[in-house]
Amino acid sequence: MATAAPELLPGPGAMVPRSFAVRDRRRETADTWTLTLEPVSGDAPSVAPGQFMMVYVFGVGEVPISVSGHGAPIVLTVRAVGAVTEAICASDPGTVLGLRGPFGTDWPIDDATGGDVVVVAGGIGLAPLRPVVLRSHERRSEFGEIVLLYGARTPADLLYPEQHEQWGASVTVDAAVAGWGGRVGVVPKLIPAARFRAASAHAFVCGPEVMMRYTVQALLERGVAPERIHVSLERNMQCGVGHCGHCQLGPTLICRDGPVYRYADAASWLEVREL
Repeated sequence: MATAAPELLPGPGAMVPRSFAVRDRRRETADTWTLTLEPVSGDAPSVAPGQFMMVYVFGVGEVPISVSGHGAPIVLTVRAVGAVTEAICASDPGTVLGLRGPFGTDWPIDDATGGDVVVVAGGIGLAPLRPVVLRSHERRSEFGEIVLLYGARTPADLLYPEQHEQWGASVTVDAAVAGWGGRVGVVPKLIPAARFRAASAHAFVCGPEVMMRYTVQALLERGVAPERIHVSLERNMQCGVGHCGHCQLGPTLICRDGPVYRYADAASWLEVREL
C-alpha cells in the first residue's frame, strides 16, 4: 500500500517575526532614538513610504513602528513611551529584534507627480513622513515645489535637525528657549504663507490628532482639495493583519486599511472625538 505524501506545512507567514540585528543606534532627543536594522539572513523587505513594521523585543512584547528610512536597510525612529519601546530604544548594536511586515497603506507620492508636495509634520510625526521627503528629493525633477513644514514642542524635541537645511524645512516650536532664533507657534500657522500651489498640491500630514485637524483646516482654506490631503492615523494596533480588531476606526481597521488615509475618506470619523 502506497504511503501518502506528507502534507506540506504553510510558510511562516505574516505572524512570525524575522530576526533583524541592530547595526546602528543614534539618539535623536531625550527620549527618541533612530535604529538601523539588517536581517540576520536574507534580504530586507521592500517597504513603501508610510508603512509600518511590527517590532518584537524577545521576552518583552511587540509594538507597531513606522519605517522612517527609504530603501534598505530598515530604519526606525522610536520614542520610548512604554516597556517595549524603551527596550527597543535601549537595543545596542548587535541586539537581535523580531520584525514582521511591512504592513499598511503608503503615502501616494506618485499621485503628486507634476504637482507640488507639501509635508506637514508635528513632533514624532516627522518619522513616518521622512521617507516622503527623501523620495521626493531623490526624484526632484518629477515635482514642483517640495515644502516641509515641521513643528515640535521645544527645540530639543526636533527630529533630524542636521537635515532641516538640506530639506529646506520651515520649522517652528511651541515654546522657545534661550538661544532659539527660529519661529515660535504651532505648525498649522505656517500653512498660509507657505510657498505652494494649492491647485496642484498633494499634502501629507502626520502628528498629534489635534494638530492634524487644524492642519487640514488650514490646507482646505488654502484651497487644497480634500482628496489630495493624506493623513496617517494611529490606534491600538496589536496584530498588524486585521485579525484582532483593536485598531478599529469607524468601519475600517487601521492596520489593514491605513494607517494612511485620504482625508476625504476619513473626515467623518475624525469629527467624532470618541473614535
